[in-house]
Amino acid sequence: MKLRQRWLPRPILTLLLFITWLLLNNSVAPGHLVLALVLAVLIPIASEPLQTQQAKVVYPLKLVKYFMVLIWDIVVANLRVAKLILGPTRALQPGFIALPLELAGDLPITLLASTISLTPGTLSAELSEDRQWLYIHALDVVDEQALITEIKARYEQPLREIFQC
Repeated sequence: MKLRQRWLPRPILTLLLFITWLLLNNSVAPGHLVLALVLAVLIPIASEPLQTQQAKVVYPLKLVKYFMVLIWDIVVANLRVAKLILGPTRALQPGFIALPLELAGDLPITLLASTISLTPGTLSAELSEDRQWLYIHALDVVDEQALITEIKARYEQPLREIFQC
């Protein structure tokens, strides 16, 4: 292992920790500078064995498009949920659905689960032990298959393309 990699295994994290420490303390006194440097160097070294290889973003522009779609969907879902909540509550059909996963890797699955939870009206409830199913609670399940198809098309397929998994 190269000397730089041994002492700075994650240089960006080191820089962020250094800056964050100084911002949190609102000081650039010599003592804070030294402590910030020590912590910024030691924390990444100590946590390096805990790091796991994550899927790499292969298409960053598709990731940007994904987040734009997500923002739009959050706005639209907020309006839908408001309409559902303000309407007669007996018209609601809450339920759980099991989404079969084609994604592989911790990061893509986590992004999918987070996306579902960020979108009002749906919530990621559990990931099966074999990582093949994501259980989702939805506020209004009129057509279970249509919801599964929509999630797969709008979120899972783009994530598969972004991470090539």
